[in-house]
Amino acid sequence: MEGQLGLVRMRILQVIHGYPMRYNAGSEVYTQALCQALADRHEVHVFTRQENAFLPEYSLSRERDSADPRITLHLINMARSRDGYRHRAVDEAFAEVLDRIAPEVVHIGHLNHLSTSLVFEAQSRFIPVVFTLHDYWLMCPRGQFIQMYPRDPLDTWALCDGQEDRKCAELCYSRYFAGDPSEYEEDASYWTAWVQRRMAHVRQVCDAVRVFIAPSRYLLERFRDDFGIAEEKLVYLDYGFHLDRLQGRRRVPGEPLTFGYIGTHIPAKGVDHLIRAFGATSGGAKLRIWGRDRGVETAGLRVLAQELVEGADTRVEWMGEYRNSEIVPEVFNLCDTIVVPSIWAENSPLVIHEALQAGVPVVTADYGGMAEYVQHEGNGLLFSHRDPASLARQMQRLINDPNLTRGLARRRYLQSANGEVPDMLSHSLSVEGIYAALLGRDNPL
Repeated sequence: MEGQLGLVRMRILQVIHGYPMRYNAGSEVYTQALCQALADRHEVHVFTRQENAFLPEYSLSRERDSADPRITLHLINMARSRDGYRHRAVDEAFAEVLDRIAPEVVHIGHLNHLSTSLVFEAQSRFIPVVFTLHDYWLMCPRGQFIQMYPRDPLDTWALCDGQEDRKCAELCYSRYFAGDPSEYEEDASYWTAWVQRRMAHVRQVCDAVRVFIAPSRYLLERFRDDFGIAEEKLVYLDYGFHLDRLQGRRRVPGEPLTFGYIGTHIPAKGVDHLIRAFGATSGGAKLRIWGRDRGVETAGLRVLAQELVEGADTRVEWMGEYRNSEIVPEVFNLCDTIVVPSIWAENSPLVIHEALQAGVPVVTADYGGMAEYVQHEGNGLLFSHRDPASLARQMQRLINDPNLTRGLARRRYLQSANGEVPDMLSHSLSVEGIYAALLGRDNPL
């Protein structure tokens, strides 16, 4: 059966560890946007998780995407088991879904909080598996190459220079050690072996994946050079966006220069660095922080702002969560620039693309995929990674020179001739081309 654009209609099963509105981080938002585009031409299902302590663990339920009822969600309950990486009950539930809907392709966005071995269920049924890489979780058990318990306790959330089983045990999994010094070696040996088993298993999982999609060249090179994924299995393809949702920005008039932050209120995102940097600026600018309230973490950030920012009650505003489909009126109309201060090597942040498309310049770190999409003094400003003082200097430049903000806003996305980020239709067609090649069909592009 042929759908729009003459493409053969497919049944596609997306796999992601969370789905909006339950979970609204980048990989989840992207997966939903891709599903919505694919649903114009194909039958789309999503295998994902919920965490409901009132339901039996591993129970499977179905519902429709509230934003797009064409998309069917298959929800596995992971209220108590989310920290493991391999769950036979999840594999069995996934197998049930595979047998019920008989998808022609499985496209994974993330397996954390699900089960890595569900890949083998697809492989055993000769269903090709595509995997979009959103972070380093396959090559780093914690996903971001930052250490929970660095050897220097003052180097909070230190960057990790590479995965090693013993190092992972001591610097990240020591949270599970008994705490008795006489048992340290026993605990370290146990968790070293655990990490070793996990990494050996993940390499088997990677062998079962037919194609990996990397949304930044930086990420592709990391998986090729540092993890040994064969280059012929890696495809660079930047994210796609529904451009109609990023049109019509009209900055609310009469406000001082306003910096915006969009993201989770966690240390990896560097929001505390942003508050420290903002507190070191002068000139009466504002800072608006968007994101779901995370209880004690958000409360701690509020206290930090009160301590470091003069006039914090009026100059720092906590905006709460926003709807991604309404990001222009709810976010971009209310700020002059977006700051992405992450302390890990983000690969291709959605917010950078969204801001650039809307004509909002970006201030971000000179590291990872962040620096790949922001050119210093081109479409934004770069600061030294993990350096709040450097960030403060770049923010101060924008406060001192309003013309700089306007000039940077005109450049937008530098990877295209017209300054626009990839649109979701062309992006989804590229993804479908990958599916078609794996299925032995003519490339629809």
